[in-house]
Amino acid sequence: MSRRHRAEKREILPDPKYLDVVVAKFINGLMLDGKRSKAERIFYGAMDSLESRLKRDPVEVFHEALNNVKPSVQVRSRRVGGATYQVPTEVRPEKQQAMAIRWMVGSARNRSETTMVERLSKEMEDASNDRGTAVKKREDTHKMAEANRAFAHYRW
Repeated sequence: MSRRHRAEKREILPDPKYLDVVVAKFINGLMLDGKRSKAERIFYGAMDSLESRLKRDPVEVFHEALNNVKPSVQVRSRRVGGATYQVPTEVRPEKQQAMAIRWMVGSARNRSETTMVERLSKEMEDASNDRGTAVKKREDTHKMAEANRAFAHYRW
């Protein structure tokens, strides 16, 4: 991390199919070892699967799922006088989106379906219905922040 000035944000181009920047960020989060075409194939396959199963706009379902996973508060470790406290803090919108993407991809990878396309589409469907592992992760984060509300005055 540079001490002199803040690193400038790179501009992410929207994805080719839906022309959506958030979808492009999700594909980047899904990608392993720089294999973008494979990540795109997985994501678009999951979107097609969602559309055929739910008979709704898949991009709408995707955004709904992502909004259901976004955390509004998190806990951060803060050292005060030899003791470490878990201090609840608000989460910036960019960080909310990044955490939601990371949690959705991670929980999709840990599912038991046979292909990644199935895993991702089922995880998106669950998240849009306020179920699933990614939503549970958000709820656990909120519970942790609520439990440590007494240390909120250590916020910086």
